[in-house]
Amino acid sequence: MSQNGATGMATVLDVAKLAGVSTATAARALGGYGSVSPATLQRVQAAAAELGYRPNALARSMITGLTHTVGIVLADIENPFFYGALRGITDTARSEGFDVLLANTDEDPAHEHNAIAALVERRVEGLILCPTDGESRAHLSSLIESGMPIVLLDRSMRGLKADSVGLDNRHAAADATRHLIELGHRRIGIITGGPPEAEASLRRPMMKSVEQIGNTTFPARAAGFRDAMLAAGIEPRREYLSAAGFHRHEAEAATSELMQLAEPPTAIIAFDSILALGALLAFRQLGLRCPEDVSLVGFDDAEWAEVVSPPLSVVRQPVYDIGAKACRLLLDRIKNPERKPSSYRMKGTFIERESTAPV
Repeated sequence: MSQNGATGMATVLDVAKLAGVSTATAARALGGYGSVSPATLQRVQAAAAELGYRPNALARSMITGLTHTVGIVLADIENPFFYGALRGITDTARSEGFDVLLANTDEDPAHEHNAIAALVERRVEGLILCPTDGESRAHLSSLIESGMPIVLLDRSMRGLKADSVGLDNRHAAADATRHLIELGHRRIGIITGGPPEAEASLRRPMMKSVEQIGNTTFPARAAGFRDAMLAAGIEPRREYLSAAGFHRHEAEAATSELMQLAEPPTAIIAFDSILALGALLAFRQLGLRCPEDVSLVGFDDAEWAEVVSPPLSVVRQPVYDIGAKACRLLLDRIKNPERKPSSYRMKGTFIERESTAPV
């Protein structure tokens, strides 16, 4: 049995010698390209198994042009939504013989540009992307026009010809708001992140056209909140609407500011689990009891949401299914590049726990 002396790993030459074929024939059989008779293929595969041969993916990709690798660009890997969706993506990709390369942008457009460039350089066959906020989409349009398959995860971008998968955010936020209204709350605040103009857009009369601001989940969730409030005859109060940022410390500071108003809100909706955690920390710092002093609803059913005190009422997203669907769409687009783009919005489920109570 012959193996490469320097590495201890079997080479194509070793497999060819054991199978009694030329190196070129062994390479075709092992790489899955070109013409090889069934008998020869069986002989080469048996030799490879006996030697414990492992194919060189880089060399194979240089020959076939295929890497069987997809790139994932996420906005914030610390957010439970994204690592739940990532599991759905990786499980689906693996089942179809694809590997995954991951990049994180921290909501920074410059990091997004760099991540995409690095993944394209590594010859990924497609991208699943949660786009950062911002008006510029030229780099994504150029990628799509070049033939790179792209699926947008969680967020969509108007005018971009790409598949997208996410939650039906508008209906989900409306459901959460109606729950609080049914408990008697009228002074309801929201904590969210968004682009620089988000705060101003929230505070227009009746939150007019808020659904048109940016490309995160923020505008749809804010619009759902507004829809439910206005349907109940309640005008959202400008001072209760905060778009401080995406991080826990920003949510903590924004919640503290809201709760120290002369007439603070009696309930708050945090637009993701990181922001909900920041709100809970602010309550603790201020000595406020939840839900006796203020009710709280979060988005995403993070692992900690059920074990904190009080357990958190949430909008549960089908995060695994969203990730799996995004991956299936990407793999289908790789096979069928001419297919028209599709947009899928999945239904959320409101889970009532002990962080919400009547006023």
